[in-house]
Amino acid sequence: MKVIFIKDLKGQGKVGEEKNISDGYAKNFLIPKGYAIEATNANINDYKGKKDSENFKKQQEIEKAEALKQKLSQINLKLTAKSGDNGKLFGSITSKELAESINKQFGLTIDKKKIVLPDGIKTVGTHKVEVKLHPGIVGTLTVSILSE
Repeated sequence: MKVIFIKDLKGQGKVGEEKNISDGYAKNFLIPKGYAIEATNANINDYKGKKDSENFKKQQEIEKAEALKQKLSQINLKLTAKSGDNGKLFGSITSKELAESINKQFGLTIDKKKIVLPDGIKTVGTHKVEVKLHPGIVGTLTVSILSE
């Protein structure tokens, strides 16, 4: 019986692979457990349609991430915070505060988890902050911290 694997199965096949498998193994294990579907013309076309749809959605996400990367490179986010005489802040600016400020000032929604800021911003001045928009796509945001 010819099947299309819809899940990886070690030693048998990978996702999307089409293979000839013994009838009993396919009917009693692979198909009931959801590892494969029978390779009929309808199933093959349906599987190809789903793959094309997934690829199209991934491409759209990449294009949106690239557009957001361009917008972020042009943004200069300005924040004020209390600081001491030597330019050191009382506390720090966190990724949550940056995400909220970007949303308020520019109307862009960015998840705070995607902002790369290990220890926060602790000094007055201009800082470059990376934002992970999509796997392989990283935007850079300019943040200016002014003292009150």
